[in-house]
Amino acid sequence: MSATKPLEGIRVLDLTVALAGPYGSLLLGGLGAEVIRVESPGGGDIARNNPPYVNQEGIHFGVRQADDVSLSILNRARNKKSITLDLKSPQGKALFLELVKACDVLIENASEGVMARLGTDYESVRKANPRIVYASIKAFGEPSPYPQLKGMDIIVQALSGMMDVTGFADGPPTRSGLPMADLIAPLFAVNGILSALIHRGRTGVGQQVQVSMLDCLASLVAEEHFDVFLAHGYPKRSGNFHDRLVPFGVYATRDGNVAMVAFQPDWFRNLMEAVGRPELAKDPRYATRGPRMRYAAEINALIGAWTQERTTQEVIRELQEKRGIPAAAVRSPLEVLQDPVLHQRGAVVRLEHPGLADVDAMGMGLPIKFSETPVQFDQPAQELGASNDEVYRGLLNLSQEQLQQLRDQGVI
Repeated sequence: MSATKPLEGIRVLDLTVALAGPYGSLLLGGLGAEVIRVESPGGGDIARNNPPYVNQEGIHFGVRQADDVSLSILNRARNKKSITLDLKSPQGKALFLELVKACDVLIENASEGVMARLGTDYESVRKANPRIVYASIKAFGEPSPYPQLKGMDIIVQALSGMMDVTGFADGPPTRSGLPMADLIAPLFAVNGILSALIHRGRTGVGQQVQVSMLDCLASLVAEEHFDVFLAHGYPKRSGNFHDRLVPFGVYATRDGNVAMVAFQPDWFRNLMEAVGRPELAKDPRYATRGPRMRYAAEINALIGAWTQERTTQEVIRELQEKRGIPAAAVRSPLEVLQDPVLHQRGAVVRLEHPGLADVDAMGMGLPIKFSETPVQFDQPAQELGASNDEVYRGLLNLSQEQLQQLRDQGVI
């Protein structure tokens, strides 16, 4: 395997905060890009105040102390060089433009209008570096159709329709247990960045890549034909079941829950045999998927009555092992985070602290494997401004005296 990572040689200027932006730059860093993370002197990322915190005494949920580091920062700021810079000052703006000239990618997720007010918007940046790929992640796009609304994940889930199709038919709309807008938008943004870099390689021309969290979730909602289903009397929410693919859902057992899929003809036949109703596999109401949708509640109740009399492992043995029907236990987050296979593959990793020997917490791994190149989040999060000397002196050739003057003026 080569020691060179896929994005080695690509330099990213990271002006992101919170989660949607930092997850995107984290992915780029894990793939080998040199990521220079810019924050205001004193710390500009609101995630620094996210509990829980960790210090020499361990993890706590109390008031943040001077030596505390948020677990969010330890998770999201890996594989990044940390520098400080006051973009509101003339000196800071001049330094920023020098950094722009030395970078291939800029990624930001500031609120609408902020980058333009700072003079760090795409039009300003591309004058300094026409080859740069400038990636913007916004909640609702820019210009926003909701100019007075803050783009938090739950707000985007609500506006996207995702929340209204999640939950049970007789219950309220339900927020996803994960911040899906914050996590999905950067995946699209990274795709856009990599595509723009390929285009630049062919043409020499950079461009702006724009991603809206709302657009991303809405595009996923459109994957299912809710307009058609609602027009034909099917509920928009179906809880733990997917009626179009019935049987497809989560069923309670004596000691937990099991997820099951049996919509294929042989799976459905085998399942009906297992539950003691083999004749239903030949009944025209149930034998094929289209007509079967009308009887989803009846079929799910039949299966649920059967699973509730058995343990999860008994159900899995009967269905998955004996009959080839896809079935799996619903695992808890702790079971997943402690799974040795996921640790071995690097999907879940133990977080590191630059000043501590061990942190009793897990973090996101990079779930992409290459046959020829290594990738992973293998560099712990740096302390704020830890790379000031390396970047300003090594990349911009500032002297030690100039650096000290910038510190004294509060520019860095």
